[in-house]
Amino acid sequence: MKVVVTSSGADLDAPASPVFGRCLTYVFVDLETMQFEAVPNPAMSAGGGAGIQAAQFVIERGAQAVLTGNVGPNAFNVFQAAGVPIYLVEEGTVREAVEAYKGGRLQAVSGANVQAHAGMGPGRGRGRDERRTASLSRSVPTTDLEREEEINVLRRAAADLRHQLAEVMERIEKLEKES
Repeated sequence: MKVVVTSSGADLDAPASPVFGRCLTYVFVDLETMQFEAVPNPAMSAGGGAGIQAAQFVIERGAQAVLTGNVGPNAFNVFQAAGVPIYLVEEGTVREAVEAYKGGRLQAVSGANVQAHAGMGPGRGRGRDERRTASLSRSVPTTDLEREEEINVLRRAAADLRHQLAEVMERIEKLEKES
């Protein structure tokens, strides 16, 4: 049986990521042999629909279960339609998540545990990435992978803010021309 773990790195000792649709890497693990393949998330930088794209990608690669910290309603629906269960991983490494799954210690989800667009950061959905971005100044990354994940979250937040500011400025200009 093959499971997939959302990850911040490319091996079994990498931190498991709490984010599904916009995690850095998917680590596909054969439960019998513990052989794995780490694959960069092709949907991580998607403008929208990252959860759906990521779920389809994971299913196409043959995952029979998903181990992650959260899943939105769109990704959940894709997995539910394909009959692929999702299990919550609180923290730890990819290896620890797989061992917890094998030991029956992970909780299966019966629905999305974050709202749609939660991974898009400030100005879009109001989910985990936004809370993470807000708390970044209070936490200090301890590994290069955590630092890389933090940089990616901040870059997405900055891009979202630039886009939102451009929309606001455009609307102001339009209103000023109309008056």
